[in-house]
Amino acid sequence: MCGITAYLGSKQAAAILLSGLARLEYRGYDSAGVAIVSGGKLQIKKRVGKVRELLPVAQSLEGTVGIGHTRWATHGEPTEPNAHPHTDHGETFALVHNGIIENYHTLKAMLAKKGYTFYSDTDTEVLAKLIADVIQTSPTLTLGEATREALRHVVGAYGIALCSKTDPDILVAARMGSPLILGVGDGEYFVASDASAFLEHTRQVVHLQDGEMVVCTRAAGYTVSTIKGGDVRSPSVTEIEGTLEQIEKGGYKHFMLKEIHEQPRSLEMCMRGRVRINASQPPSPTLGFSPTAPELPQVQGEPSIMLGGIENLMGEGDEKWSVLEKLQKCRRIIFCACGTSWHAALVGEYMLESLCRIPVEVEYASEFRYRSVVLRPDEDIVIVISQSGETADTLAALRHAKEAGCLVLGIVNTVGSTIARETDAGIHLHAGPEIGVASTKAFTAQVLVLAMLSLKIAHGRTISDKQYRDLILEMVDLPEKITHIIESNREKILEIGKVFKYSHHCLFLGRGYNYPVALEGALKMKEISYIHAEGYPAAEMKHGPIALIDNLMPVVVIAMQDSIYEKVKSNIMEVRARKGCVIVITDEGNHELDEIAEYVIYVPKVAEFLSPLLTVVPLQLMSYHIAVMRGCDVDMPRNLAKSVTTE
Repeated sequence: MCGITAYLGSKQAAAILLSGLARLEYRGYDSAGVAIVSGGKLQIKKRVGKVRELLPVAQSLEGTVGIGHTRWATHGEPTEPNAHPHTDHGETFALVHNGIIENYHTLKAMLAKKGYTFYSDTDTEVLAKLIADVIQTSPTLTLGEATREALRHVVGAYGIALCSKTDPDILVAARMGSPLILGVGDGEYFVASDASAFLEHTRQVVHLQDGEMVVCTRAAGYTVSTIKGGDVRSPSVTEIEGTLEQIEKGGYKHFMLKEIHEQPRSLEMCMRGRVRINASQPPSPTLGFSPTAPELPQVQGEPSIMLGGIENLMGEGDEKWSVLEKLQKCRRIIFCACGTSWHAALVGEYMLESLCRIPVEVEYASEFRYRSVVLRPDEDIVIVISQSGETADTLAALRHAKEAGCLVLGIVNTVGSTIARETDAGIHLHAGPEIGVASTKAFTAQVLVLAMLSLKIAHGRTISDKQYRDLILEMVDLPEKITHIIESNREKILEIGKVFKYSHHCLFLGRGYNYPVALEGALKMKEISYIHAEGYPAAEMKHGPIALIDNLMPVVVIAMQDSIYEKVKSNIMEVRARKGCVIVITDEGNHELDEIAEYVIYVPKVAEFLSPLLTVVPLQLMSYHIAVMRGCDVDMPRNLAKSVTTE
C-alpha cells in the first residue's frame, strides 16, 4: 500500500516526483504530497485525493532533491494533516512512509512525555519525531545515522525516504517488510516503491533487502548498509525489464480494459520458451527464477513443457536434486495466497489433484501463520502466489513455511520482488506490468502457469503421452480463443451491463474447475462496481443463498459441457423456478439453455481443466462495463490498493 518516490540529482525534482506518483497511484490514492528542498527551505505541498489534485500547487516547486508520497490510509482519515510527507517539530527534514509501525502508541507516549506534540493521527509522524529526538539527543549524528538509530526502536513494517533542508545533498531510505528499490542514473538517484516510477530515467536498479538502508549523496554516490549493525554491503546493479509503453494506457480508456485485451499476448509471453510444439523451437534464455536456464533435451516431433525454475538441479556434490523430483514425490502441496491469487490457487488445487493425484490444500496467507498448521518438511511443499511478489501476508506465510523447514516455491509476476528472491525456486508469469487495481491478466497467467506445472508433474506418471501432447496443443490455442471471446461478445456484454447496472446484488455460480471462477467473477464485480456479489459452488445455492433469489437478482452461471454439466443445468432450473434472472456462460454450439436463460455468452470449447482461462474473460468484461456505466473509477476503486504491503 502507499507509493513512495524520491530523487537526488541535477534535474528539477518536482516533475520527476509527480510523474512517478502518478504511476504509483495504483498503490493508494487517498491523498498525495511532496517535499522539495530549495534555497535552504523545505517546501511541502499536500492535497487530499489523487495526484491530479496536487499538480497545481506542486509542479512549479524548484529544487533538485525531494520526496513524494501517494497514500492508502491506515492510521487516520484522508486529510491534509494526515497526508505525507511528515516533518520533525522544526521542519528541518521530511519523511514519507509505507507500512505500519506496530509500536507507535508506545513510542508516541514516550515522546509526549518529553514534550513533543503531534498534528496528525499517523504513525509516520511519530517516526519523524523519533528521529528528531535522536538528533536532539546526539546532534553530531548525520540524518542517516539518526534514522538508523531511530529504526532500531521501531517494530513493524516500513519503507521510508527522507530529505533535509540542512543537507540538500543527501537522500536517505530504508526498508523492512515494505518494498523499496534504488534507481541508479548518471549522477542521479531515484528511490521508489516500484521501478515504474522512474523507468523513463534509468533501468539500473538495486533491490534493497529487508533490514537495509541506503544513503545517497551527490559527491560520494550511494552506500547500502544494514539497519541493525551498520554493515556495508556492495549490492549488484541489475537491469529491469519492461518498457514505458507497457505502463501507459495505449489508447484504452482504462488500464483494466487494456489488460483484459492484453491477455492473449500475456499468455503467449507466459508460454514463450516454455511450451514447445516441435524440436525446432529454441530454448528460453531464462526460465523460472534462475538467472540462467540449462540446455534441456527436446523430443523430436513431440510437444513439451520446460520450466527451468523447477527443473534446475539444486544442492551440492552427490546430493543434487531438482524441484520437479520433489514435487513428484511429495505427499502434499500447500498453496498460500490472497485475493485473486487465492482463486488461482483454488484452480491449481483442482488441476494438481485431478491430473497429478497429489493432495492439495489452499490457505489464505493471512491465516496460515496464525493457526496451528501441521507442516511436515519431508513431505510438504509450500507454493506462494502473488502478482506483485510483495504481498505482506503472503511474504509472512513464505517465511513461516521456511522456518518450519519446508521447500517453498513462488509464482510471481514481478522480477526481482521479495518473494522471488526469498523462495527456493519458482516460476515468473512474464505477463507484463499490471496497473489496474482489479487483477485480470495476472489471474489468467497464474492459472496458465499452474496448468503447465500440473502437466509437467503428471507427465509419465498419471497421464499418458497422448494426453500430455493433446493438452499442450489445446493450451497453445488459448490466446486465439480469448481474442475470439473478446471480439464476439462485446455487444452482448454491453447489453447485459445496461440491464443490470442498477442491481444491488448478484450471485455467481460454478462447479468443479469453474467454482473458483465464480468466486473471481464475484470479486471483480464487488471490487470495481460496488455491487454486492457472492460466488458459490452451484450445488451449495440451495443451502442458503437460494433464499435471496427473486426477479431482481441476476445470477451468473458457468455451465460448460463438462463432466458435471447436467448437475449445473439442474441448478439453473432451480434458479429459474424462483424467477431469478439467469446469465449463462457455456460452450459454443450448446443451445440447450437458450430458452432458459435471459442471456447466454458463448466461449470456445476447450479441455475441462483449461476452461477457467476462457470462462473468466466474460466475467471480467461484464464487471468492467457495469462499473463504467455506474460511473465508478475502474482503475482506482475506493478503499483498495494494488499491492497490499501491510497486514
